[in-house]
Amino acid sequence: MSLKSILGAAALAALATTALASTAFAANPDVGGAPMFETKNIVENAVNSKDHTTLVAAVKAAGLVDALMSDGPFTVFAPVNDAFAALPAGTVETLLKPENKDMLAKVLTAHVVAGDLKLADLRAKVGADGYANLKTLSGDALSVRFRGDTAMIYSESKNIGRITIGDVDQSNGVIHVIDTVMVPK
Repeated sequence: MSLKSILGAAALAALATTALASTAFAANPDVGGAPMFETKNIVENAVNSKDHTTLVAAVKAAGLVDALMSDGPFTVFAPVNDAFAALPAGTVETLLKPENKDMLAKVLTAHVVAGDLKLADLRAKVGADGYANLKTLSGDALSVRFRGDTAMIYSESKNIGRITIGDVDQSNGVIHVIDTVMVPK
């Protein structure tokens, strides 16, 4: 006896539609309480995350919106609001001043790597030293190391963070949510 004869054609079609929809929605996790859509670019998705309001404000202040809306692809290690709040008092306010636009752009582009690097790609890049070494758009370096299933991220300035949500697909790349601001040299 077939599944079609047990359920009927309409029920089988509904089941298939539900399964496909669940698979599509399961592919991308919510970030900051908002769905992240693979059909939207990095900026279009980030503006909906309540956990990334500081990052979005900084991207706007640095004049990087158009760049991050372009075709890319980009891999963005996106610090949450709490990561910015953990910086020394006054740091964010100082960076957001118009006269510090270049410094802010350097900090932000130190979180962006050319290409679409999923966690599996990063794991495959791990060398004999146990790290995946990456060059950011700012010219600085980031390294990723895996401790079991947890991906740790390291800056040249000795900042150490963790990827808390990985593989958030975008139309122009991928976002990995991180819990630390990676301060460049």
